[in-house]
Amino acid sequence: MKRVFFVLLAVTALTVGAQAKVVTDSVTVNMLGVPQKYNVYLPKGYDAGEHYPVIYLLHGLWGCYEDWVNTGQMDRVADQLIASGECVPVVIIMPNAGTRDVHHYQCGYFNVDGWPFEDYFFKEFLPLVEKKYNCGGAKGLRAVMGLSMGGGGTVVYAQRHPDMFSSAYGMSAWLDMKDHATREYPTPDSKLALTDRSVAEHSAPDFVANADKATVEALKSVKWFLDCGDDDFLLTQTMSLYRQMQLAGIKAELRVRDGAHTWEYWHTALHTALPFASRNFDQ
Repeated sequence: MKRVFFVLLAVTALTVGAQAKVVTDSVTVNMLGVPQKYNVYLPKGYDAGEHYPVIYLLHGLWGCYEDWVNTGQMDRVADQLIASGECVPVVIIMPNAGTRDVHHYQCGYFNVDGWPFEDYFFKEFLPLVEKKYNCGGAKGLRAVMGLSMGGGGTVVYAQRHPDMFSSAYGMSAWLDMKDHATREYPTPDSKLALTDRSVAEHSAPDFVANADKATVEALKSVKWFLDCGDDDFLLTQTMSLYRQMQLAGIKAELRVRDGAHTWEYWHTALHTALPFASRNFDQ
């Protein structure tokens, strides 16, 4: 009887260990000057001895690295899609690009005074997490996606680093400041003002409109997907970018679904976004 008990215990331990999980980790010493937490989704059966493709999943303004799990339930969606074969087993990294207090603490995916986030992401964060979790390592095994501010970060990162990502999926993407030019700030030195300025300086539609021939060819090496709700206040920005990409001859998927700037929309978008990234990884 004892032997049966220990065999069952061992089987149970193996089964539990094989389940998908979300790990919270941190980078304590970095260019940003403060510790940065991040979440990592590890698929069922994750084996540190095997190599996996990676998806970087970016949060929005007034958000943090916890949002995609706590509110978006991305781990449940990933579990379902991997189990059904619609998505390959993949490591999903959710970095932190700020806090919920956007006026007193710096947020955003671009470099601003005292917050060199883009440098941190590509020079420190990405190499560190890919080595630690044995994932990515090449364009064909790396994708980026995100919502709102993270959707803008997704598009601009893939525009500025097309050699790094096989695909980019922007959800309700915040792509420039033309619709926010009259935003008011509680104080002149509000950190949000710096974030807004960085978005204006990294306008995704303008980037394509001003791209030279070599840049356009590089952008064509990325698989693009733009997804925005018909009641979303950022829809005009998505349409502007899509139009510029059409004029430049850059292929992109476009979806305008019923919905607004909400978590319901972004949660459902994952059912399309994760298989899209999976299809475009090197097999």
